[in-house]
Amino acid sequence: MKQSKNALRAGAFSVSLTGLDAHLVRIETTITQAPASFEIIGLSEARQREPRIRVCAALQQLNVDLHQHGVSVRVGPEEVASSGTFDVPMALTILAALERIATASLEDVVILGELSLGGAIRPVRGVLPSLRGAIAHGITRAIVPKANAREAARVPGIRVLVADQLVELVRYFREDVPLESAGEPPPLPGVPPAAAPDLADLRGMHAARRAMEIAAAGGHHLLLMGPPGAGKTSLARRMPGILPPLSLEEATKVTSVYSVAGLLMPDVGFVGTRPFRAPHHTVSGVGLVGGGEPVRPGEVSLAHHGVLFLDELLEFRSSVLETLRQPLDEGSVTVTRGRTRTTFPAQTLVVAAINPCPCGFAGDYARRCVCSPERLRAYRARLSDQLFDRFDVQVALPPVDVAALQSRSKDEPSCEVQKRVIAARAAQEERARAGATGRSNAQLSPGEIEQVATPDPAGARVLAEATERLGFSAAVYSRVLRVARTIADLDGSDGIHARHVAEAVHAVLLPPRGTAATPLA
Repeated sequence: MKQSKNALRAGAFSVSLTGLDAHLVRIETTITQAPASFEIIGLSEARQREPRIRVCAALQQLNVDLHQHGVSVRVGPEEVASSGTFDVPMALTILAALERIATASLEDVVILGELSLGGAIRPVRGVLPSLRGAIAHGITRAIVPKANAREAARVPGIRVLVADQLVELVRYFREDVPLESAGEPPPLPGVPPAAAPDLADLRGMHAARRAMEIAAAGGHHLLLMGPPGAGKTSLARRMPGILPPLSLEEATKVTSVYSVAGLLMPDVGFVGTRPFRAPHHTVSGVGLVGGGEPVRPGEVSLAHHGVLFLDELLEFRSSVLETLRQPLDEGSVTVTRGRTRTTFPAQTLVVAAINPCPCGFAGDYARRCVCSPERLRAYRARLSDQLFDRFDVQVALPPVDVAALQSRSKDEPSCEVQKRVIAARAAQEERARAGATGRSNAQLSPGEIEQVATPDPAGARVLAEATERLGFSAAVYSRVLRVARTIADLDGSDGIHARHVAEAVHAVLLPPRGTAATPLA
């Protein structure tokens, strides 16, 4: 504590977040004998009101009356203090300035938490990325709400203490009464194999199952087209089960996103499985890619390292769909609010489902399509060519095969498909380590395609013939090569041969325009 003739001062550290980026925040309190007042410098007037009420009420529970003092709390740097909740460090610096607790012990600890009017310490969002950021700034101790204990325990390299009530912290700093530790991290949560949807439960749909395997292996976005009831949703829900398990670093990043969004389950405190998000087609642009005040991650970031399923894709508003272009291209979302740019990760695999036409029965020989040409044109126009081309793998599902449904034989389970996907991903990682690429096959640049996805002479002839016969654009040509590289990886082949290119040609294109099966190609 610093003293002058007319003022008492104390300070403490907390953390604010911009997206997942942590900033160390300094809270400094000055108390004078000036007329009673309580100002918070560094926060907007709108953001001052509620913390001021909560801190005053909580301190009154400790018989601390601020009506006899002039209280000035500075939160800075101002440019990074616009997000975050600093109730607990504010209350502690006030108590330290009033000499109710020792001040020196506040200097080397990060303090997180919101106060209730009765002095309870409420959980806050973003504890995991906040503590990781504190470590980066050289902090080795932290105090967090007890409700955030499991999340905090996941962060190595920092000693974390927890508390439920402000009075516990007063006793800790004044009387050295021990606080409970966040403890050791519990075992990583996972989904038991029996609980996850399995491809073995589905009958038939062999082309669609193969398309899913290719998409999962190369990180390619997947477009499923078929009539209602063809199994599009069932297939999509099984995509996470064939992706490789999350690495610890991936799981930590996913957990950070969910923590900032306020969706982390406190009794678990960690996301250990690949997310699956399926927003309704009425979702707003902010809901899909993020935004709001304060800025929160959208569905595309909540699906980071997982699957974003867009059912009835063409029922989404066109303006909303176009917001997907940045995250699909860059693997991240940036939201600008005034002078602040907030970035969230968004490396997701998008699976989209569409009907072949508005009524859903174009190409179904058992039911007649009733859509007019004008209605078909309007339906097609909802998806721009630029967004359509971002789906590397496209497959048309036929109407339900009754014979397949009645079959007693089971198809290959997800775990077997996952083994091939993991092996294909390992091949891509090996090329990345060798410096050939730094990305999944789906994100290969033109230069990287030339380096690692050039077919052998027979494969080149197949591609040339397909390009001439089908009139491939440059974008489709590149898609074929990216997908062929993935098919070769699934085959365990370093080279790309004719069979890989031939399968890729079929995988990247829905049936051509003019057939009843697809009005979209």
